[in-house]
Amino acid sequence: MIESPTCDVVVVGAGMVGAACAWYAARAGLDVTVVDRGPVAGGTTGAGEGNLLVSDKEPGPELELALLSGRLWSGLAEDLGRAVEYEPKGGVVVATTTGALCGLEAFAAGQRAAGVEAVSVPADRLHDLEPHLAPGLAGAVHYPQDAQVMPALAAAHLLRASGARLLTGRTVTGVLGGPDGAVRGVRTDRGDLHAPAVVNAAGPWGGEVAALAGVRLPVLPRRGYVLVTEPLPRRVRHKVYAADYVADVASDSADLQTSPVVEGTAAGPVLIGASRERVGFDRSVSLPALRALAAGATRLFPFLAGVRAMRTYAGFRPYLPDHLPAIGPDPRVPGLLHACGHEGAGIGLSTGTGHLIAQALCGERPALDLTPFRPDRFAEEAA
Repeated sequence: MIESPTCDVVVVGAGMVGAACAWYAARAGLDVTVVDRGPVAGGTTGAGEGNLLVSDKEPGPELELALLSGRLWSGLAEDLGRAVEYEPKGGVVVATTTGALCGLEAFAAGQRAAGVEAVSVPADRLHDLEPHLAPGLAGAVHYPQDAQVMPALAAAHLLRASGARLLTGRTVTGVLGGPDGAVRGVRTDRGDLHAPAVVNAAGPWGGEVAALAGVRLPVLPRRGYVLVTEPLPRRVRHKVYAADYVADVASDSADLQTSPVVEGTAAGPVLIGASRERVGFDRSVSLPALRALAAGATRLFPFLAGVRAMRTYAGFRPYLPDHLPAIGPDPRVPGLLHACGHEGAGIGLSTGTGHLIAQALCGERPALDLTPFRPDRFAEEAA
């Protein structure tokens, strides 16, 4: 007996990536259901800073996805910008030494060739951009295309605007399959949802959802903290971070790594990051990590030494071994698509990811080559 479909596509995950998949799939005319065991933005999205960055990405597939996503975010901001605190404030990447500046300039030159706007800033002009930066820095590169949103608001508004059916508080316990091996929906602890397509947008838990369908996707959680200060008058104008942040993002180390990242917000508090470490889903507070974040931030902006940190929160970035997300159909299971593994870039890359997923669902030619993002690219390593 063939069950009647509940919808055209089930999206597993109500974070920012899942919301974007729902938005673009619904705009393409598909009937969408989004299911999550927690609330909207209850996982990685709710613990993020909301960065929409090109500045930290080297030329290649991820940068192409970031540029596509940035254009799509700009379009969304025309309708949702104020509601989601969209702010095209730009980024400033600073170098503390002349050696670091040479490396940063070489990195920026490659980005410019790939379509990124990257403006060199000499040391004597840094305070024109950021008056409260520490003295003695070697120089910087300004990235006008960097932006920010409030991620939980963005996910909630995009889901609402999509018109998708939203089912929270439901845990997906299985992926339903037919005799031909294709997916037929998902099983939850509160009943089955039938559909010919399932999108895995479960973030750090994407590997678990993939396993329910019988395939391997080696997503691992990478824990990171954010310090939140008391509300302040706007004293940090851009997203400002040290050049070594890019190397930390690309690192494969499981050990604690920190590099200073500081940005003001429309609401007033200053957000301070960034740390990375692989400790599973351990949410316990790491005082060494928090001390390192505070010390790095005050080296960039000395005035922060006299500012109170009001709270901190931890999140888990969905990490894949080659630092690229899994996007698109899984050839091992017809009807299964993946949209996860974006690490710390999921908010920024969500719009491009959702757009590509919707194109795949509709059988359209994708806006980008999906080969580098193939979900089955790790299968040979496991063999």
